[in-house]
Amino acid sequence: MSSMMGLVWLWFWIFLDSGASSVSLPETTDSRFIDECVREHNKARSSVSPPATNMLYMTWDEGLSLIAKAWAEKCVFQHNPKLKDDPSVHPNFSSVGENIWTGSPSLFDVTRAMKKWVDEKDHYNYKGNKCSSICGHYTQVVWGSSYKVGCAAHLCPGGVAGFDSREGVVFVCNYATAGNMNSAKPYESGGAACSGCTGSCVDRLCRYNWSPEGVPAKASTYPDYLNIVIVRPMGLLLTFITAFALRYLYPDVFCYE
Repeated sequence: MSSMMGLVWLWFWIFLDSGASSVSLPETTDSRFIDECVREHNKARSSVSPPATNMLYMTWDEGLSLIAKAWAEKCVFQHNPKLKDDPSVHPNFSSVGENIWTGSPSLFDVTRAMKKWVDEKDHYNYKGNKCSSICGHYTQVVWGSSYKVGCAAHLCPGGVAGFDSREGVVFVCNYATAGNMNSAKPYESGGAACSGCTGSCVDRLCRYNWSPEGVPAKASTYPDYLNIVIVRPMGLLLTFITAFALRYLYPDVFCYE
């Protein structure tokens, strides 16, 4: 009987161990992951004190998320040196900022990880623009001119170098343009929230239909599914009709590459 109970316990612990190591983390294309990253950033940005007159509303950038993913996969607890050494790391931005979180898989979710960064506000004095302890993660999150973000989370079964040899998660967020530049304050204050906006104000943040760095904002006349289901097939059909008409009316004309 005791041997049977021992076997049952053995299988029980094997099951728990296998469950703990089979952690599922969101991909950078996961819409819920993207929404949570953007929402938590804008939540922190809209609640700064004193209020910001020129804080930009943040949106997702796929290129930044790919940079974050590539670095998270290194499983090291340090900043990506390429962000300073290679200004062309992103095709559209001359500077890219970064925040990193690491911890055990059981402790990871976007909101919890970001809370660690945002809670650094307790160490930051806006008037004197000084930190009493670490606060650079917070100032990057609320950097007024950083308006694009891309994040990634990666599971490191062999541990995270510079942190722990046990299985861990590296969560990276990259920002454009970079914050924490030239010892400047993270944002401007001195008036009501959004009072310095030239566009619309959304949740105490400035939102524009154009990119501050001159990168065209992504825009589409039709939703993506309408483009695929209606617009593209109609364009293809018109192409065939035009080609048939030309061949019928001008049989001696031909094209080549």
